Amino acid sequence: MKLLVYSAKDFEIPFLNNANNKLHKVSFTKDALNSETAIQAVGHNAVSIFSGDDASSIVLEKLSDLGVRYISLRSAGYNNVHLKTAHKYGLKVANVPEYSPYSIAEHAVALLQALNRKVILADRQVHSFNFLQNNLMGFDLNGKTVGIIGTGKIGSVMAKIMSGFGCKILANDLKPDYKLVQLYDLTYTSVEKICKQSDIISLHIPLTQENYYLIDKQKLALMKPEVILINTARGALVETKELISALEEKAIGGYCTDVYEKEIGSFFKDNSTEGIKDTQLMKLLSFPNVLLTPHQGFITKEALTNIAEVTFENLKSWEEGKQSKNELLLETINS
Repeated sequence: MKLLVYSAKDFEIPFLNNANNKLHKVSFTKDALNSETAIQAVGHNAVSIFSGDDASSIVLEKLSDLGVRYISLRSAGYNNVHLKTAHKYGLKVANVPEYSPYSIAEHAVALLQALNRKVILADRQVHSFNFLQNNLMGFDLNGKTVGIIGTGKIGSVMAKIMSGFGCKILANDLKPDYKLVQLYDLTYTSVEKICKQSDIISLHIPLTQENYYLIDKQKLALMKPEVILINTARGALVETKELISALEEKAIGGYCTDVYEKEIGSFFKDNSTEGIKDTQLMKLLSFPNVLLTPHQGFITKEALTNIAEVTFENLKSWEEGKQSKNELLLETINS
């Protein structure tokens, strides 16, 4: 196959080349897929895209007209792909559902501890030769109640880690995993009870039409004033406007995130010279109790190896005329 990799990052290209092993003709572009860059796919029958790429109806129609037949996502999430349109034009789409649940869950805990124990502030102070301990107060995780929304591959790893800290764990999932109840003394309950009772809340669910803005004004109002909310899933699970209001009113203790509601336009590029135009993002970054990283949770050697290997496994299945085991089918997915 001839594959064009959109949004290709320098750090992932060696992993992709290694997984390809010279079997397919692969081209890379740093540009994100959108209605203007779709033309770059001329002469390719497959493209690979990331979560920041635009695979909306109009873009998919253009790709189809250009002869593209296969789309292999380098992510688990697929909310940026209009699957009904893909099906309409005969485009096969597959994702990487389990590249490394540890990379995301461990990053969520890293964010939590960095914010809780004021690691960023402490590092900044000592680099200015300020060794005072003022304003560095945190809290023990041991004995705290952690609410985990979504107990799939990533959420279950999060439960394991937080159980190791000695936390009481509440959880919510459309399909409860009762093995976790036995392993970590976890209790399944409603999202509302998680919001009311948790000291820490961590989101580990895909973005769907049903859970868009799951954490809204009403959910935020239920939370403890000292709660720390963690989001390493998808930005639009949290209504940013209402989150900012809660932070301004000191209605929550802090927000740790690796994702943002409107990443396109700001994320995945260096804006340090010209700055950003997203005033909502600028406001979010102005809070001392907000820790935001640039969608880097997946950037581990293990995760990048798995992403690259599954990307080409998907292509291999299609080239052999088979259905990929990771194929996103309309009958099993609410698009």
